[in-house]
Amino acid sequence: MKRIYSILLAALMSATIFAQTEYLPISVYAADNQESFPQGAKAMIENKLTQLLTRNGIAGLDYMGQFVLTITTTPLDKDVIPGPPAKIAEKMEMNLYIVDTYAKTIFSATSFSVRGLGETENKCYLNAISHMPLQNPQVTKFIDEGKQKIIDYYDHEGEAMLKKANYLAKKKEYEEALWIVSLIPQQSKHYDAALQAGLDIYQQYINNECNIYLAAARQAWAAEQNSKGAAAAGEYLANILPDAGCYDEAMELYNEIKGKVLDDWKFEMKKYQDGVDLEKMRIDASRQVGVAYGTHQPAQTTSIEFLRSIM
Repeated sequence: MKRIYSILLAALMSATIFAQTEYLPISVYAADNQESFPQGAKAMIENKLTQLLTRNGIAGLDYMGQFVLTITTTPLDKDVIPGPPAKIAEKMEMNLYIVDTYAKTIFSATSFSVRGLGETENKCYLNAISHMPLQNPQVTKFIDEGKQKIIDYYDHEGEAMLKKANYLAKKKEYEEALWIVSLIPQQSKHYDAALQAGLDIYQQYINNECNIYLAAARQAWAAEQNSKGAAAAGEYLANILPDAGCYDEAMELYNEIKGKVLDDWKFEMKKYQDGVDLEKMRIDASRQVGVAYGTHQPAQTTSIEFLRSIM
């Protein structure tokens, strides 16, 4: 229950990242069941796919979502170069896809060949991955096509998503509501509405959390009106934000406790620093709440088997 203020701090740190890149709700994924992936290659491939997005100005998701950038590889030819030491030279085809994993639909695809060289097949394969192009006209076109399809999806589905988010907020399922809102990218025509909905739901969220923390603080103080009770109450009051609806009531409790324990209570209520862009901080904080919820959801079983049927 101590996550609200840490979310705001994370929001301030992430603001610079999002200013430099273009957010898009897309994940990277390398299938575990590809026979051509040697041991240890999965992490390297997913790192390369992440670089592919960032090099093209996109900040994606760090958890498995609906839209995925993925890859398959096909060996083409292999030679053994005499040593010492002997080395393996292999040419392989890499097929990149941006897909809707829920609808099993390909949004964009491209392929290219790369060569690898190494003393073992694993090293040869990893060397080939290191030569994957990250930024050229072919790859840029592939990314742009997939990005536009994702934007089109949210243009079509955004209104229904906002209705669902508001419905969830009425049920006090704020975190899921903020997750849904956070998925709508800035390029969508529904972004402004999503931004306002996110701020409204976030205010409801921190108001609700404030009421919970304040009630717990009052209970702790009522149980023991001494330094021990003050310390217990402070654990809860520390999570109340200055713009939460019950902040003034929390300050009244704080002053009451402070007046009784005096210097024995080394605690101050949270205050925002001067010069902080509160609106931007709140926007980023609402996104952080949504991302935290999405990250901890069980990933849907994602398969790229459907890709092989058309290759």
